[in-house]
Amino acid sequence: MGARPADPGQHPAEDHRPHSAARPHAVAHRGSADASPRALTTSFQETDLSTRSVIARPTADGYAGMYVHFDGYPDNKLPLLLAAYQHRFAGDLEAMARHLIDDVEHGWDELGTDLLDGAPAALRRSLTGGDEYPSRQMTNVTWADGTPAERELITQDGTDELEWAYVLHPHGVEVIALQAYDHGPVVAWDTDPLSRIVANPSAWHPDSRAPIVAPRSAPRLSTTSASAPPPRKSARR
Repeated sequence: MGARPADPGQHPAEDHRPHSAARPHAVAHRGSADASPRALTTSFQETDLSTRSVIARPTADGYAGMYVHFDGYPDNKLPLLLAAYQHRFAGDLEAMARHLIDDVEHGWDELGTDLLDGAPAALRRSLTGGDEYPSRQMTNVTWADGTPAERELITQDGTDELEWAYVLHPHGVEVIALQAYDHGPVVAWDTDPLSRIVANPSAWHPDSRAPIVAPRSAPRLSTTSASAPPPRKSARR
């Protein structure tokens, strides 16, 4: 993850659709059957630096979840989600899903380092570079006519404006590069958050292994004397 960038929009890919500049927040696209075409407005406008994603639960016919505005690439989101599951939520996936989906009114501006609470200090420093910033929910979300917007979940049918989906399965996180695929490979929950993660959407083909390389570890040195060679005898004259 490294030190937090303004947004990891510096990951070009040949099949990656460019962002649209300065238009109403993409949270207007929900994918529910009764979704209104009226535009939603928020306290800020999109810029071409946002990388929009959804964090979701699996459903009988797909998934449903909450919008996240910034930092949607997997080399940012996956380390946070893996470390949060392993440490802050201690393997309680339902508690994690409640926090990220159920307890959110309209969506997230960004997910912050509070998801790393409980993680070892060395891991936290490695992931953040020492930078600390809180998660922030979207606020002041209204329809264009000024009336408050109702809470809606994003489903698989409402992701045209989004770029990544992270679906929280019991066995791991399904990572979907939405501009290219409808499904994606699953990253197991016990994956090391310090793994090297490829951000290029084309690498996340649903029929391929997740493009993740585990961090190299130093070889262990034996402290036992059994592995030491026996002393050589001197030649007798």
